[in-house]
Amino acid sequence: MTSISIVAGEPSGDLLASRIIRGLNEKFPNLSTYGIGGENMISEGFKSLYPMSLLTVFGYVDALKRLPSLLSTYKGLKRTLLDNKPDVFIGIDAPDFNLRLEKHLKANGIPSLHFVGPSIWAWRYERIYKIKESVTHMLVLFPFEVENYEKENIPVTYVGHPLASQIPKSIDKIASRQAMGLDLDKNDIILAMLPGSRLSEIKQLSGLFFSTAALIQENYPEIKFLLPVVNDSCKSLITQELRHHNIKNLHLITENSIDPSKPASWAVMQASDCALASSGTATLELALHKKPMVISYKLTPFMKKIMEWKSGQSKPLVPWVGLPNILLREFAVPELLQDDATVQNLLHACLDMIEKIGSADEAQLISKFEQLHNSLSLNTPQIVADVVASYVR
Repeated sequence: MTSISIVAGEPSGDLLASRIIRGLNEKFPNLSTYGIGGENMISEGFKSLYPMSLLTVFGYVDALKRLPSLLSTYKGLKRTLLDNKPDVFIGIDAPDFNLRLEKHLKANGIPSLHFVGPSIWAWRYERIYKIKESVTHMLVLFPFEVENYEKENIPVTYVGHPLASQIPKSIDKIASRQAMGLDLDKNDIILAMLPGSRLSEIKQLSGLFFSTAALIQENYPEIKFLLPVVNDSCKSLITQELRHHNIKNLHLITENSIDPSKPASWAVMQASDCALASSGTATLELALHKKPMVISYKLTPFMKKIMEWKSGQSKPLVPWVGLPNILLREFAVPELLQDDATVQNLLHACLDMIEKIGSADEAQLISKFEQLHNSLSLNTPQIVADVVASYVR
C-alpha cells in the first residue's frame, strides 16, 4: 500500500488538496492518505487525524493565542509520521506549520513536497533558504515562481492552479441568477460583496464595505448585492454589522444552489456583474469567473506594525497585492489598501466599475482574464501525482 500524508491548514487548502487526492487515487490504486484536512479532503477518502480548524489562524496575534493547541497538534503529528513513515509527505500551504514539519521529515528520509509556495516574491525573500533546508520538491501554482526556486537550486514544478480547471471558462450569468431562486432579473446590476472568510477579516472590512454599499445604492437605487457566508459564525457577525447600515436588496448566500458541491461564493460570482472584494484567493476566483472587481484590504495599526517588524518591510517587493494584478503584472483592477481604503475611495472605484459594465474597457479586462485562465489551466492533479510517483519508494 502506498502511504501519503498531507496537511492543509485552511478551507482554500482543503479544496486544493481534495483535487490532488483525487489525482493520487487514480495514480495509486492502493492508496492511504491521512494527516490534517477538511471536509473536501475527507470526501476523497482522506483520514484527518486532527481537525483542520486547529491550524486555521489569521495573523500573529491569533497564532499566539492558539499556540498551545498548535504545538500539541504539531508534536502529535510529527511523532505519528516519524513512527509510521509515509512514502511521501505533502504540505499544502500553511508554511509556518508545514515547513517546520517538513524539515524534520526530510532529515529522516521522508520526501517532503510543498504545494503552494510562500509569497517570497512579495515578502521576505530570505525564507527561500529555509524552504531549501526543509523541502524536497516545490510545487507552485504560478509560472513566475519557478525562476526563484531554480535560481536557488531547489527542485520545482509549475503545476497550474486547480481552480482554473474547476471554474468553467464561460458561464451563463442569466441561468445562474435563475438557479439561485432569488428575485434577480437579467437586467439587474448585481455587485458581489466579499469581505473575507475569516472572522478577523470580516470584523475589519465589513463595516467599510457596507458603508460603501449604502452610498452605491444612492446612485443606483435598484442595485442588488450578494454576499456569501461560509459558516454560522460569519453569518452572525455580518448580520450584526448590517444592523448599522441601511442597505436594501442585499442577500446573504449560505449555499451554492447552482452546484451544491461548489462554494457559495462561486454562485455569487457567477450571478454577479462585478465585485468589491478583500484581497486573497477570492480575487483570483473572480478573475477566473471574468468579473471586474475592486480589491481592498486593511490591517489594524497593531497588526500592520507586527507585520512590518516580522518581515522587515513596509511594503511588498512587487507593486501589486491582488493576485489578478500580480499575475497580469499590471494594475488591471484597482487596489485600495490601508489608508487608501476609505468609503469615498471605494465608492468612486465601484461607481467607475459599474459605469463600465458592457463597455469596451470591460471587454478588454475580460479578455485579459480569459488569457490568464488559459495560462493557469493545466491538469494539476496528474502533474502532482507524477511528481509524487517519482519519490515513492
